[in-house]
Amino acid sequence: MTHGTTLILGGTGKTGGRLVRRLTAQGLPVRIGSRSGGLPFDWEQPATWGPALDGVHAAYVSYYPDLAVPGAVETVTAFTELAVARGVQKLVLLSGRGEDAALTCEKAFAAAAGSGNGAGSDADWTVLRCSWFSQNFSEGYLYEPVIGGTVALPAGPVGEPFIDADDIADVAAAVLTEDGHTGRVYELTGPRLLTFADAVAAIAAATGRRVDYVRMELADYATALAAEQVPADVAAFLTHLFGTVLDGRNARVTDDVRRVLGRPARDFDDYAKDAAAAGAWNGA
Repeated sequence: MTHGTTLILGGTGKTGGRLVRRLTAQGLPVRIGSRSGGLPFDWEQPATWGPALDGVHAAYVSYYPDLAVPGAVETVTAFTELAVARGVQKLVLLSGRGEDAALTCEKAFAAAAGSGNGAGSDADWTVLRCSWFSQNFSEGYLYEPVIGGTVALPAGPVGEPFIDADDIADVAAAVLTEDGHTGRVYELTGPRLLTFADAVAAIAAATGRRVDYVRMELADYATALAAEQVPADVAAFLTHLFGTVLDGRNARVTDDVRRVLGRPARDFDDYAKDAAAAGAWNGA
């Protein structure tokens, strides 16, 4: 298939940055869409969308802060319709697993993209529905708690199939550069379930440092977020995530990483060991 320029929204983020490196390593042209990019892209500024889409063949759509927040459906729909009108041929949406609002957004995205059969003005589309990122502990908001030695969250004994961001990027690169993924929804998970306490214990073992997990009540967590001056929309999303999504609905693994890549998903222990060896948690 022909590979034109790929627009990668969130191209400096956990999955987008990895995807940029994979496509450029293949010699494929990419355009990074971010607020700080050379060609700025801002979800809250629709005037920035058109210039970012000019001459683009495919787009990786990562919506900030999350598809489950209010207004996401309308914004993603408008962007998708504009992308199709501008001649984008392939669209890949990063979504969240177990989020009802994200599912609504997925359906709107697919409808806006069209049938995906290449006819008329339709675009091929694929959804990557992902579990909790392993890298949230090393590159996200849980980094500082790990460094501080205590991770306190309102998550109990329910297992989560943590997914490695490198696996997500590998799948995204394959979907964007290969045929056969049109109209598919891939649920990307790691190979086994771990509780948050299990995950923190794995990080402690990998680093050789004491890192404790403390289970909080949801109300106390919300109070702590407010005290830390976390933006209200982000705090609302986090409390929704821990209070609703982590209720067991995602406590199963899939084989979709293997289906796309022909290899198993990466285990959390391997992520923790490699991140520790790379100095991910060496900060003071």
